[in-house]
Amino acid sequence: MDDTFSYVVYANRVKSREIYVERVQGNSVFLHISKLQMKDTGEYECFTPNTDEKYYGTYSAKTNLTVIPDTLSVAMAPQTLNKEEGEQLELTCEVSKATAQHTHLSITWYLMKDGEGSQASKIISLSKDFTLLPGPLFTERFAAGDVRLDKLGVTTFRLSMGRLQPSDQGQLFCEASEWIQDPDETWTSITKKQTDRTTLRVQPTVRDFQVNIRAESTVHEGKSLELVCLVMGGGQDPHLQATWFFNDVEMAHIDAGGVLDLKKDYQERASQGQLQVSKLSPKSFSLKIFSVGPENEGAYRCVVAEVTRAQMGSWQVLQKKQSPDSFVRLWKQAARNVVVSTKNRQQAVWEGEALTLLCKADGAENLLTVAWWHVPQNQTQPVFVAGMEQDGTVKLGASYAELDNLRNARLEKMDWATFQLEIASTTLTDSGMYECRVSERTGSQARNQSWTQKLSITVKPLESSLQVSLMSRLPQVKLTNTFDLSCIVRVGYSDLKVPLTVTWLFQPPRSRAFDLLLQITHNGTIEWGRGLPQFQRKTKISQSSFHSRLLIHDATEEEAGVYQCKVEVYDRNSLHTNSPVRASASSHPLRITVTLPESKLKVNSSSQVQEISINSNTDIECSVLSQSPGHLQLVVTWYFSPISTDAPWLRILEVDQNHVVKYGDEFQTTRRKQKFHAEKVSQDLFQLHILNVEDSDQGRYRCAVEEWLWSTNSTWHKLGGQTSGLTELKLRPTGSKVRISKGSRTENASEHSEVTICCSLEGAISPAALFSVMWYRQREDSGSRMLVHLQHDGLLEYGEEGLRWRLHSYRSSAADFVLALQRVEMKDAGKYWCKVAEWQLHGNPSKWVSQASDESQPVVLRVLPSEPTLPSRICLSAPLVYFLFICPFVILLFLLMSLLCLYCKAKKLSALRLSMQKEQSLWVNLKEAGGRTTNRMGDDDEDS
Repeated sequence: MDDTFSYVVYANRVKSREIYVERVQGNSVFLHISKLQMKDTGEYECFTPNTDEKYYGTYSAKTNLTVIPDTLSVAMAPQTLNKEEGEQLELTCEVSKATAQHTHLSITWYLMKDGEGSQASKIISLSKDFTLLPGPLFTERFAAGDVRLDKLGVTTFRLSMGRLQPSDQGQLFCEASEWIQDPDETWTSITKKQTDRTTLRVQPTVRDFQVNIRAESTVHEGKSLELVCLVMGGGQDPHLQATWFFNDVEMAHIDAGGVLDLKKDYQERASQGQLQVSKLSPKSFSLKIFSVGPENEGAYRCVVAEVTRAQMGSWQVLQKKQSPDSFVRLWKQAARNVVVSTKNRQQAVWEGEALTLLCKADGAENLLTVAWWHVPQNQTQPVFVAGMEQDGTVKLGASYAELDNLRNARLEKMDWATFQLEIASTTLTDSGMYECRVSERTGSQARNQSWTQKLSITVKPLESSLQVSLMSRLPQVKLTNTFDLSCIVRVGYSDLKVPLTVTWLFQPPRSRAFDLLLQITHNGTIEWGRGLPQFQRKTKISQSSFHSRLLIHDATEEEAGVYQCKVEVYDRNSLHTNSPVRASASSHPLRITVTLPESKLKVNSSSQVQEISINSNTDIECSVLSQSPGHLQLVVTWYFSPISTDAPWLRILEVDQNHVVKYGDEFQTTRRKQKFHAEKVSQDLFQLHILNVEDSDQGRYRCAVEEWLWSTNSTWHKLGGQTSGLTELKLRPTGSKVRISKGSRTENASEHSEVTICCSLEGAISPAALFSVMWYRQREDSGSRMLVHLQHDGLLEYGEEGLRWRLHSYRSSAADFVLALQRVEMKDAGKYWCKVAEWQLHGNPSKWVSQASDESQPVVLRVLPSEPTLPSRICLSAPLVYFLFICPFVILLFLLMSLLCLYCKAKKLSALRLSMQKEQSLWVNLKEAGGRTTNRMGDDDEDS
């Protein structure tokens, strides 16, 4: 019942409110221990007495409290630092702890600014989760890297502030907190300590500036006048205060906080709305007088001071500048001078161009009236062109006011004293004298005073002076490059500045007429010709008032030819009217040729020899030393020439521009394709891989490299090619040797007969060896050609499918090979020879490999014409052949017709015989019928 009751041991602590009980609700209390001591460790019990007769539950509860020693230490030496604005500041804070339990530290740096009492602003902190968190006022500077917190070693934490600002002035200190994690995995701060404070003074940097007054020097009486005091230079956000002086007497003062202080003489005028002093921006101040009178004439001056907030809150002046005196005078009427000129300072214009005249009056500013008159050439009566009243009302002359008039005029007021007359499109009748009359109303009786000035203008005819030229920087264009065409329009020696319609024409090399390439009309419309679609997707167009340019990309043969441009000149207002063509001209034809770029291809031409073991793999390299620049593709072709024959180079394979591999005619078999394949190792290195090298692979190898360029018209163009050096491939000797009898002979055979040619081995034949034979033929009018190949496994391979029915190769004995040629023809004459290769098993697993070969001497076959036989003689006579073929058909046709006639006659005779039989049978029936009648009559007579 008494919250101050305590035992003697805790009496002092309870009395000082170090320990107290707080009742939260009727059934809930808190026990608070403000300053824990080590002896407070132990078991705590909360007990409430039972006031009822029975026990209804638990009336006490216990919990354990462990008091951890406070070992947190925070230290920083107190000091006072004086820094300049923009310098860097570094402060270190030593933080240590020796707690046995697992705890975390958080470090926070604070700034307590002058005049803010005990409110400190957080600069940056390192949280218990090891996260850097900048204060709200230092977020941008933290992102820019000007505010940092670094940990140096185990106990040292350093604050770094770059580019100090005057607002950083104040007291800085470091605060450390120690955190422990409770069993419910929440973190609780168990102790917090602060260091001594370091005082920081930041001296602002003084930036020089200048002060000027912007105002009108002459003003009409009763009009408003505004003087603006402008500060140029200084810092970005300076604290400025301004003071206005009139004739060296202070008028008003505005401090850096914007507080206005008007002197006594001007307070009444400001209250009546005649005077206003304000701050327009951080660097501009305004003094406005709404009704100027003679008392306002004089010298005005503005004094500006840059200030900063002192320690006690007052403003401290850093520097002070004053403007030059600005003199204000009332306007007084004076005589004026009027000057008339053209905008381009030229008194001659081309027909169709715009004519711009300027009329400028000097003197004091006032409202003026202007009128323009035109005296045509060879005439004396002036014609009114246009005029403008003081209120800005414009009136046009009768011949210039119509909207569809080609000479539509416009009068504008450029400033209070300058008036501009523009005739949109001149004609020859616009030549003559132009007069500008300026009037001013003066005095209370509204008298007008006028001034006049004249200027002579000449309009030159356009048709006779129009010139069109066509040129190109590159008449000879490399394929896929870009070339330009420029159509330049000139009138005399000047550039034209009127609407143009430019028509571009193109003549292909094999055409005699020009086709429409494109037309750029004077209203900006572009129309493309229908017959030249390739130009539309690769041409960039640019056009000005006197120049039309085509930039054509990715040149191909389709763009080679003759170009020409045609120009038509219109009026300036032709966009709004259907005006006719003023003049036209065409350029000279210009021929553009498209050539192939020069090839820079260079292939390594050095030769080499490779000696390898049989049934091994090898690579033959083809190295490109240099290539042409650009997006080119290389075609690499590999060739092979056997050592033992005089056969031409055989094409093994080719890798074309699209990286498609094409094998040569002699390498179309599956076995050959598996043996040879190509690889592109790099941009300038290619390899031919040969697998399981055998005797027939011995010979010379080379590659041919070609550069091809792809153009936008989907065509490949060959720039050049080079052949590499020779690589001779040899096999190391294996001990095997094939010898064929070398005797040469001549065989004679009659036409249509059969002939056999033999090829025999010499010496001992290994029983473990197999042999293959290839038969070749060479005619007088062509090179050598493989006829048939009897492989080591007995399969026959023919060089031409047409020879399968007349040619046969077989092995008549162990050492003899025979080529049989049936139905010999005259074209079969020539040289025949064989090439025999020995095959043996090599490697693991075993594989048949050709390891030696030899060729025979050629056998010359002569084919003799056969004696003509009766059938051959018949075949040699064309009329007789026709007779023999046609005569049987004629005889057969005659027989068929005869049979048809006999058939028809027999059918007629049969029909006639049938009709006669019917008649005879009818007569017989009648006779029999008549006899029976007679008898009946006789019987009747007898009965009677």
